[in-house]
Amino acid sequence: MELSDSILINCPYCGEQIELEIDCTISQQEYVEDCQVCCQPISLRVTVGEEGEPQVEVRRENE
Repeated sequence: MELSDSILINCPYCGEQIELEIDCTISQQEYVEDCQVCCQPISLRVTVGEEGEPQVEVRRENE
């Protein structure tokens, strides 16, 4: 199992594609990260499956 994984998401504010580094050693996590393009706060919910594949739910911080 990889300790981290890079994934691409689309910002829910500006729509630009950004790359995130996911810590795959934590099975469930929620945090806020600013968009690298428009600097708006993105709320992320990450779930890492048994195979180590991260699944990310992306939404605006105020949703």
